[in-house]
Amino acid sequence: MLPTTTEDLIQLLSEGGYIADIELATSVFLALKLGRPLLLEGEAGVGKTEIAKVLATQLGRRLIRLQCYEGLDLASALYEWDYARQMIQIRLGEGSGESQESLEHEIFSDRFLMRRPLLQALEPQPGGAPVLLIDELDRADEPFEAFLLELLSDFQCSIPEIGVIKAEQPPIVIITSNRTREIHDALRRRCFYAWVDYPDAERELAIVRSRAPAASAHLARQVVAMVQNLRSSVALFKQPGVAEAIDWVRALDHIGAHDVEARHINATLGVLLKYQDDIELLRGEEAERLLAVAQSSAGR
Repeated sequence: MLPTTTEDLIQLLSEGGYIADIELATSVFLALKLGRPLLLEGEAGVGKTEIAKVLATQLGRRLIRLQCYEGLDLASALYEWDYARQMIQIRLGEGSGESQESLEHEIFSDRFLMRRPLLQALEPQPGGAPVLLIDELDRADEPFEAFLLELLSDFQCSIPEIGVIKAEQPPIVIITSNRTREIHDALRRRCFYAWVDYPDAERELAIVRSRAPAASAHLARQVVAMVQNLRSSVALFKQPGVAEAIDWVRALDHIGAHDVEARHINATLGVLLKYQDDIELLRGEEAERLLAVAQSSAGR
């Protein structure tokens, strides 16, 4: 059963470890109720992909993930024919004297069709329609978006040798973009939209505590205070996301840290930051300044 109110959805996501604000929860709720795809944009690491994962888990649906990349094509995303088996069937058919028309009909039948994520999402699944995650669409080439238009508007696809395949029950579609390029207007019009931003300190602390319950509340507060200050006051090439904050709390907890100290920062910066220039920028005096702010905010 789908949530009947926005508050029910917030509770559902919270039980799965996802702390959503009211704006994001409302967008997800309306997409579920009205059966529309949801396009989520935002910086990497703010929790866009995680929404689809938590929804699938909490609703008991299958998660079908299409990870986008440059050069992604129809054969990898929708379907392709099993050419090796088709060739074997052709040889067998020719050997038995099967007519060309009958052979052609057979090799382009359903049993030789290799279903990729988009086609799988249109088929009935145990437990109800699946959650289709089209992840990081901005990494795919622009022409690939044209492949999606029919699926996103009518939840169907066309295969020349078979015809139109339409979903009996439309999948729950979540599309994510890190906005490395603009998504075309034609695709945007077929979706509801939400921008997923970095959370404020209170919500980020709740997220970190939910995902790293073994770490002490004091350590989590210090990490969140430092990460929040880092995003607002240091010009990094790549700001750390919520996912990195969670990883950092877990890493500090595993090395036995009860407080964030300068020696811990220097030893674990590779967990929080992913570029050497950013790591070098944060070492030394800058780390000590941020640490002092974090300790003051969180309470020593």
